[in-house]
Amino acid sequence: MDLMIEAAERQHFPQLRQVELSAFETLRSAGAVSGEPMASTDEELQRYLDDGLLYVAIDDDGDPVGYVGATIVAEENCIHVGEMDVHPAFQGKGIGRRLLLAILNAARLRGLTFATLTTDRIAPFNARFYLTLGFALVEGTERSHRLTTILEEEIAKGLDPSRRCAMRREL
Repeated sequence: MDLMIEAAERQHFPQLRQVELSAFETLRSAGAVSGEPMASTDEELQRYLDDGLLYVAIDDDGDPVGYVGATIVAEENCIHVGEMDVHPAFQGKGIGRRLLLAILNAARLRGLTFATLTTDRIAPFNARFYLTLGFALVEGTERSHRLTTILEEEIAKGLDPSRRCAMRREL
């Protein structure tokens, strides 16, 4: 299997949502989420696309099997990775790593100085995975108001506050 990592296009949106819904079940089995599966909206995906930070992993058949999306936070000169998913049939093959490295490189080439994200602190393919790629936990007074607000919004949507964390990586 030879995967291509490339910039996504609007035509990919329905397939990206299907990847995200499939990956939701992996998160559910790890206890990171519960309830009804949810996927990114067209508006959220369009924002990543507008910022030029929506990348997709395409399989040999030309189908998306994973994606990552981020937004530029101009006032902080950084990106915030808002979503990254790999279809369960393709997990554990380094696709998430390749996607994340592609988006971090794109941000670095734009002169941005760091990346942030929020994730589950317990599931091995979340915080522990990001730690292997140079991210560090940002807690307490080190966490920006923006990241605190994002975590609060995630908790309001039903995510377990004891499992959520914010992370940061210099570029």
